[in-house]
Amino acid sequence: MVEAKHAETTVDEVMAELAALEDPKMRAVNLRHGDDHGVNLSKLRALAKRLKTQEVLASQLWETDDTAARLLAILICRPKTLRPDELDTMLRTARAPKVEDWLISYVVKKNPHAEDLRLTWFADPDPVVAGAGWALTADRVAKNPDGLDLPVLLDVIETEMKNAPDRLQWAMNTCLAQIGIAHPEHRTRALEIGERLEVLKDYPTSPGCTSPFAPAWINEMVRRQEAG
Repeated sequence: MVEAKHAETTVDEVMAELAALEDPKMRAVNLRHGDDHGVNLSKLRALAKRLKTQEVLASQLWETDDTAARLLAILICRPKTLRPDELDTMLRTARAPKVEDWLISYVVKKNPHAEDLRLTWFADPDPVVAGAGWALTADRVAKNPDGLDLPVLLDVIETEMKNAPDRLQWAMNTCLAQIGIAHPEHRTRALEIGERLEVLKDYPTSPGCTSPFAPAWINEMVRRQEAG
């Protein structure tokens, strides 16, 4: 005897749940960072855990153009099944910084076409898209640097990071820090570039957190590595 399947969750049902989780105060805080949603991310993750992977629902949630819905879509999609052209369109229409970050971290990095997308996006004229290419490059610098020309990356960072738009600048700075942290032979130059350009030097950092200023970031992570 075949068991009856549970009814699929609908987009309307999920959107109603997200609306119930909306917190105006949290939205006000998030808006300062360009993210137009007011849903606690821990509660969003709990909802995703309950829904589990649902490819069709994820696609429908993405199409709503609602930031909280798109974050949820990222958590319940199946990253390995998305085509490169789909991921490219998703990135170019993501809008919110948190959506862009999660899309790269939770979907693109797990997709079999991540390296092709990195190469495509790296020199894109759209700074958000180029930033995604640099974010993927920073990840490779740390985890799989074979084939990367680190001196050339440092040349580009030295020339372009200071005046790059915010999202691109942040990704280039991350790449600079990862080169300094993971590759001792390039650490002195990475530190020198960071000190001279002073990108994110005055970025507000909460107590106990590591500054994104590359020299501080590099030195702290190396200290932790050496401490053991």
